Amino acid sequence: MEPVLSGLIAPRSDQSASLLERAFAEAVERAEDTDETTTRVLDAAYEQFCRTGIRRSTMEDVARRAGVSRITVYRRFATKDALVEQVIRREFRRYFDQFLLDIKDAGTVADRVELGFVSSLRAFRRNPLIGGLMAVEPETVVPSLVGDGGGTMATVSRFVAGRLRSEQRAGNISDDLDVDVIAEMMVRVSTSFLVTPSQLIDLDDDEQVRAIAHRFLVPMLDPPTTKE
Repeated sequence: MEPVLSGLIAPRSDQSASLLERAFAEAVERAEDTDETTTRVLDAAYEQFCRTGIRRSTMEDVARRAGVSRITVYRRFATKDALVEQVIRREFRRYFDQFLLDIKDAGTVADRVELGFVSSLRAFRRNPLIGGLMAVEPETVVPSLVGDGGGTMATVSRFVAGRLRSEQRAGNISDDLDVDVIAEMMVRVSTSFLVTPSQLIDLDDDEQVRAIAHRFLVPMLDPPTTKE
């Protein structure tokens, strides 16, 4: 599944944007799957991958679980890679949906940073597919997070940097801040927690996670001091 997971990160030669970037665009546009049979197949594939993992699942397994013929599955997804891509893309779209919902009513930029950090860790750790794969098939997922020359972190960092630029335009944070660097630092902290769980912080305790964001991430938004 390396070709599929690398598609999360950077565009392949036949793509104009990475799977991750397209998932975010779809979340913003509120795109939804409207074909009932396609949705049924995606739901079955999601359940199959959660139960068995991606590597050990076959298109026949998915067809059986969906209650459709193998030909029906192949008519909608020409290859297993294409099916896996759509399932993971849908999960990331749901992640972005939830992220935007979680920060929607936050009153300050600090609150949005804290709630966004909590939302991100919770979404990945508790997602039955992505979190489950990190537990049972880490060789499938972890390389896509840390072993691709920084592609995944660069994609997510661009998303975070975009949110921070919106805060700058709204006058909530200083224009002097280098939001690209700040975004990368925030994403690197998040990725570190995902890849190597802490022995000191209970990552399933939202209050502890939010306290970490308040102490270490929010101060990044303070204007830089100038030396005289």
